[in-house]
Amino acid sequence: MRRRLYMRSLAAGLLAVTAFAAGVPTTGAVALPEDPAVANLAAAIDAILADARLTGAQASVVVRDAATGETLYDRNGSRRLLPASNNKLLTSAAALEILGEGYRFSTEVRALAAQRGPALLGDLYLRGTGDPTLLQRDYDDLAAQVAAKGVRVVTGDLIADDTWFDSVRLGTSWGWDDQPYYYAPQVSALTVSPDTDYDMGNVIVKISPAPAAGQRPLVTVTPDTGYVTFDNRAATVASGGADTISFEREHGTNKIIITGTVPVDGTPTEDWSTVWEPTGYAADVFRRALKRQGITVLGRDRLGVAVPEGARSLASHQSMTLAELLIPFMKLSNNGHAEVLTKAIGRKVSGQGTWPAGLAAIRTSIASMGMDTAMLRVSDGSGLTRFNLVPPVEISDLLVAARGKPWFSIWYQSLPIAGEAERFVGGTLRSRMRGTPAAGNVHAKTGSLTGVSGLSGYVTDADGRPLVFSILLNNYLVSGTSVKTGIEDRIAVTLATFTRAPSAARVAPPRESVVPSDVPDGLECSWVKPDRC
Repeated sequence: MRRRLYMRSLAAGLLAVTAFAAGVPTTGAVALPEDPAVANLAAAIDAILADARLTGAQASVVVRDAATGETLYDRNGSRRLLPASNNKLLTSAAALEILGEGYRFSTEVRALAAQRGPALLGDLYLRGTGDPTLLQRDYDDLAAQVAAKGVRVVTGDLIADDTWFDSVRLGTSWGWDDQPYYYAPQVSALTVSPDTDYDMGNVIVKISPAPAAGQRPLVTVTPDTGYVTFDNRAATVASGGADTISFEREHGTNKIIITGTVPVDGTPTEDWSTVWEPTGYAADVFRRALKRQGITVLGRDRLGVAVPEGARSLASHQSMTLAELLIPFMKLSNNGHAEVLTKAIGRKVSGQGTWPAGLAAIRTSIASMGMDTAMLRVSDGSGLTRFNLVPPVEISDLLVAARGKPWFSIWYQSLPIAGEAERFVGGTLRSRMRGTPAAGNVHAKTGSLTGVSGLSGYVTDADGRPLVFSILLNNYLVSGTSVKTGIEDRIAVTLATFTRAPSAARVAPPRESVVPSDVPDGLECSWVKPDRC
């Protein structure tokens, strides 16, 4: 592969230098070939990209001065590649621009029917607007508010109003085989999260050995719900036996099939599973919360019916702000958050909580931030679909422009930080680039699909200058972890050590770091529960 230093004609370059000297903004300017420091940097990155692991693959890399926009390195920067979760940079920036950092999701309990003493003589409505952070305790609080109104029996149905969004649950071209797993939740205006990572639309399944060999393992689920059922085909075996427990939700159902063996003295297996139709899941969790508060609903659960005009509020809940949500969203690369925000954007801009409306608004927003939307295709909010195509040069335009936004500091701090061990600081970069000049320095979004990896964000060089970079790698056949540590991390460390000092030695590509991980190839750290990297 040949390096293409991103340069215009000599005349254009001279004009850019003149403008810079005169104090004129130079976003999009390019480095002169006579600059030996930049030439050394290019040679170092070229050497990293010459890695045999990229043979037959596609590699696109852009590096720019964040303050001036000057391009320091460009290799295939205009080539459209799959961004994977680098796509969340677009979604999150548009969310901050359109919804605002103080945006909150609301959830309400309403009723139109009259109340006679402890009896509500009609239906009870649970109305959502997409809050991905609702926990069982939040539903308990809503139920307690209803109980505080003196309600003890509901004679009608429990109606789950999820009409704030449309009924399309899965994004364009999401793989059917991804659907049972944590990272591909269905999207609804009403959902439940089982934990404070806010893994919306998931339950946590725990499988423990039975007291004696020959018995079925014990199964528990968090939160308390009967919405999922279990077909337990597994067995507890004698001490020292093999631990081969696994489970998977049957496609199109909420039946989770458990297979394998666990020794009687073995440790429990715990993992996450999505549910089929999260609106029903929310209704079930809320009905159980009402029961714990002494409230009986005589009717059945009904889904997708809008709250009638004039219904009064019995209870309400406000989510954390968008600024707060960005931490679990971006640090842990939560796909569900990206898609909820996409539909919320659509609802805010056009009154339609749909993917088409949200994506159209995102495209308009990122165009206002300097991205040429004619050069890219955005088909979901998270990057899970393989229909997305984005050139790294356009990502670099967004990274440069975002620094001038009032919300930039919130966005910047939401990005994973290299080598920072705390999950909600380092995020998906917490085990990478430790002990290097990039540690605590690189703020960047990771991205992974099988054969796809990306890293785009910010780094401060050895002279104290902020740089932006975007690295997209597609169509490689080796381990994704190997590509991340062997290519992406080495480039990021190289940028952290870059200097234009006249006496600086030639930039040498850093050694490849070793990151212990048992994450399956093609998945991000956050896509495998519990944490394994």
